[in-house]
Amino acid sequence: MSFLPPLCVSLGDPCGIGPEIIAAAWRASRHDASLAFCVVGDAATLKTQGVPVRPIESPGGTAAVFADALPVIDLPLSQPAVAGQPDAAHAPHIIAWIVHCVALCLAGEARALVTAPIAKSVLYGAGFRFPGHTEFLADLCRPQSAEMAPTPVMMLAAGDLRVVLATIHRPLKDVSGSLSGADLSHLIRITHDALIRDFGIDRPRLAVCGLNPHAGEDGTIGREEIDIIRPAIENLQNESLLVSGPFPADTLFHDEARKTYDAAVCMYHDQGLIPLKTLDFWGGVNITLGLPIVRTSPDHGTGFGIAGKGLARADSFINALRQASAIAANRSLTGAAA
Repeated sequence: MSFLPPLCVSLGDPCGIGPEIIAAAWRASRHDASLAFCVVGDAATLKTQGVPVRPIESPGGTAAVFADALPVIDLPLSQPAVAGQPDAAHAPHIIAWIVHCVALCLAGEARALVTAPIAKSVLYGAGFRFPGHTEFLADLCRPQSAEMAPTPVMMLAAGDLRVVLATIHRPLKDVSGSLSGADLSHLIRITHDALIRDFGIDRPRLAVCGLNPHAGEDGTIGREEIDIIRPAIENLQNESLLVSGPFPADTLFHDEARKTYDAAVCMYHDQGLIPLKTLDFWGGVNITLGLPIVRTSPDHGTGFGIAGKGLARADSFINALRQASAIAANRSLTGAAA
């Protein structure tokens, strides 16, 4: 009999598809004890999804009820949520749910956090000052004695492909100026360590994309590969990391190429996300590397436009639960922390 702490789920924006995919994930996994999870959020909103809901005081009550009802640590909204109609009045509650979930994970009461989608535009009026969900989580994980938060790295995973992004939501015109050898090296080291700790890969192989077509073609189509990317790779190779590249992005993602590495390092958002979503549009998972807690999320947004219409698919959220459980298990085997 396993007595591992459960997974913890933050409800996200209650006006989006979060409540729907959480309810669907509970229906799909309610008889799988390894995926038992509790939700931190508004129980009344979840009751509208046609599933039995059971309020619990702490994650420790999850296992006893999970097969029969969706366990919820009820931190109620001040007014009802309306599907598809985002409301800034919910912002303080959304933030509080995330804070509570992180505290549970840091205390060891939950073994991993799976976050349902939020909309930053809804939160900004409540004083939210972070570029995104991930940066907020990193700040919450910062020890009180530390001046700097841990550096989070976004990994996207689908099927046999894992990609990490050197830049994320930057306009293409700004990507080149945002790249530095030091930042790229730091990102690759974090990814390398996470592949060992979180995925159980003893000697991770990392393939690095170039920025330009044909990886710059010896400087004739851009010099970022020569001036920034290749020197970073060579420095890491001197540290005995199995890092290779820079490779032209158009040759790195076909079936045979994916067998040669454990993760691909991409220079900008679409360079990594297009191949990943082509492989598995519905099932991709967002994984945050470099934190002392395990955090995953579905690879999609709040879906306000389809919320409440019965169109939302829970594939990505269910995969996020599975990834969170697997990563937590790998960390427990090694006793490792970020």
